[in-house]
Amino acid sequence: MKDFKAIPDERTIAEAADLEIFDVNGDRIKFGSIFEKEKTIVVFIRHFFCGSCQLFVEHLAAVPKEALEKAGTQIVVIGCGEYNPIASYAETTKFTGPIYADPSVKVYHALGMDVENLKATPANQQRRSYLTVGGLSNALMSIWRGPIKNPSLIGKQGNISQLGGDFIFGPGNTCSLASRMQHTEDHMEVADLLQAAGVVLP
Repeated sequence: MKDFKAIPDERTIAEAADLEIFDVNGDRIKFGSIFEKEKTIVVFIRHFFCGSCQLFVEHLAAVPKEALEKAGTQIVVIGCGEYNPIASYAETTKFTGPIYADPSVKVYHALGMDVENLKATPANQQRRSYLTVGGLSNALMSIWRGPIKNPSLIGKQGNISQLGGDFIFGPGNTCSLASRMQHTEDHMEVADLLQAAGVVLP
């Protein structure tokens, strides 16, 4: 049975670190350069039109910069689509940190995020607190914020069934937390993720 919280070993991290992703301008950078010098919460969202992930990133955007600086930590978001939607994604979520794209999903797969499904929270589980709207409202919001508002980005958002996850890397090729999504509403609770990174909220 797959361990969705297994910490990647040194070799896996090194191999993933050497893979290339794209920044907001479409320039290639090495994945490992993100956390080379600083502890980094890396949030792998699903596709750039996913409303659930947008709600999660909105909560991350509200984390005070002072709290992150005090903990020597940054937050980075990576999506599985092309780089083109990054600018509008930042505008939609109000997230001011770095956002990258991994259209080949090579980094996702290297780190064990190889699960694809469109399942919501199972009936026997409590929905995460970042999901502040119901399923139907979320779906309608996703459509409005995505294809309707940004028709030129249709097809560039990424694989809609790809799942992501939350990790804490660095400084250097180290990993202290891994939580891969099992369904579409399965990012960690923001408070738990921050606590694991040593970020203390005021």
